[in-house]
Amino acid sequence: MSFDAKAFLPTVPEDPGVYRMIGSEDEVLYVGKAKNLRRRVSSYFQRTPSSPRIGMMVSQVVRVDLTVVRSEAEALILENNLIKSLRPKYNILFRDDKSYPYIKLSNDRFARIGFFRGTVGRDARYFGPLPNAWAVRETIQLVQRVFLLRTCENSVFSNRSRPCLLHQIHRCSAPCVDLVSKEDYDEDVRMAALFLNGRHGEVIDRLSEQMNAAAEALAFEKAAQIRDQIRALSKVLHKQYADSARDEDLDIVVAIERDGSACVNHAMVRGGRHLGDHAHFPAAGQGSAADMLLAFVTQHYAAGNAPKRIVVNALPEADEGEAPLPGSTLALARNERERAWTDMALKNAEIALGVKLDAGARASHRVRALVEALELDVAPERIECFDISHTMGEATVASCVVWMGGAMRNSEYRRYNIDGITPGDDYAAMRQVLTRRYEKVASGEGARPDLVLIDGGRGQLGIAIEVMAELGLDLPLVGVAKGEERKMGAEELIRPGIDQALVLGPEHPALHLIAEIRDEAHRFAIAGHRAKRAKKRLTSTLEDIPGIGPARRKRLLTTFGGLAGVRNATVEDLCRVDGISRTLAEQIHRQLN
Repeated sequence: MSFDAKAFLPTVPEDPGVYRMIGSEDEVLYVGKAKNLRRRVSSYFQRTPSSPRIGMMVSQVVRVDLTVVRSEAEALILENNLIKSLRPKYNILFRDDKSYPYIKLSNDRFARIGFFRGTVGRDARYFGPLPNAWAVRETIQLVQRVFLLRTCENSVFSNRSRPCLLHQIHRCSAPCVDLVSKEDYDEDVRMAALFLNGRHGEVIDRLSEQMNAAAEALAFEKAAQIRDQIRALSKVLHKQYADSARDEDLDIVVAIERDGSACVNHAMVRGGRHLGDHAHFPAAGQGSAADMLLAFVTQHYAAGNAPKRIVVNALPEADEGEAPLPGSTLALARNERERAWTDMALKNAEIALGVKLDAGARASHRVRALVEALELDVAPERIECFDISHTMGEATVASCVVWMGGAMRNSEYRRYNIDGITPGDDYAAMRQVLTRRYEKVASGEGARPDLVLIDGGRGQLGIAIEVMAELGLDLPLVGVAKGEERKMGAEELIRPGIDQALVLGPEHPALHLIAEIRDEAHRFAIAGHRAKRAKKRLTSTLEDIPGIGPARRKRLLTTFGGLAGVRNATVEDLCRVDGISRTLAEQIHRQLN
């Protein structure tokens, strides 16, 4: 399935967020973050890729998923979480288990503020995470200047007899030598914790009072210093919502509806880490947002894998005395962090629904163009396309892919192993696959397509016409030939009974739809052929050696871990396998090498 970047990119927002490049098997190829998603994602689809690695990755992309967040720092943390959990093949950074840093406030009698990286526990209070170690150390220094908290290790603290240099430069109140009372120090710790928890108002008010008092005392340098501290603290300590210091598991499920279409967005938080979200699109007309949420959680968590808390944007009504989801609580956001997660999920639902609506409108436009170009009686709801793949007649496989309701339907795809024909006879292969597929339609069993595309020229189309006549079916047929130039946009559309091939041109929306379906049929056939060829070569190489039957072949493959191991084995190694004489071992080694 080819990716239509030209149509997708205008739908990408210019917000910070994370993007995921998705391959044809629904695998995540790459995870990245961006301050401006549209600008960053667009950079991948330029004519000249930035590197061969990027060019190879982009050629495999069939979809791009987006998650919008509140800031670039949150995007960085969410990117880290996704790379660690998904391990995309094209990502290099963040593959280790390095965690983001926190600020740690110990539970000692005189609390110590310090840098921490690792798994948070209950032995102290943790604040963060912050995007990098510099941000943590800078924040600790700033908090030190304001609240004069100690940073020394306990072994140093308990053995001091006089104040250290930090006290002399006004960075510590010297609790080690009792220059500050326990009550005053605890008040400083309390105010520092309030600030690190995001309760800025109370702390800023206190600093503002100090600043005003300094100004009234004509200590303008001191007032300016406090003013700069307020600005620096507010700027550096940006509160993060992509990760939580709490070891909590919860899901965020939100539902929205627009223009007759609906979207349910499901985000997961595990161990306090936001792991991204996924958009689901229920059929329209399923009621309010609360009704859709109830239907989703009932079906999605039927296996009993629901967390204890599920945050929703609308509370569904349950029958009296019955919980909507036994063992779990459905609730609205209860604090600032959950409200931020809910807002992120709602924004991503809006984006996903907008992309879907735009894709639907684009598909409708393509279908209308297809009806006009091919002069069809009705707009096709189901289109099937066939392709043949082999290597010089070896391991021939035919594919049938299905486009239905505006999108490719993977669940409807079928592969056919072609046997009993002359190797390399594409006409015989096409006859066999079409006969096997449409015998069911003729008998009233299989789904009937509205249009059949044949990847090939007049010869393949002629075979399709003959098969339909033999089965007594009247289905619209179109052959898709590459054209003389064999370039995208130069395809020739061949129709039964019309001598002149139809060339629509590279910008025609109908050709975009046909090319998308044809390319998917080609990809699906090649994947099946390669798998069949690899399997056949694995067994037939040993089968071709006289004296190697099923039992000996199995012992060889088991002993050496596969055909590659047998090929790399020496004659002496082969002789050690039960039932393999030296003469036979030499014959195996000679034939495989």
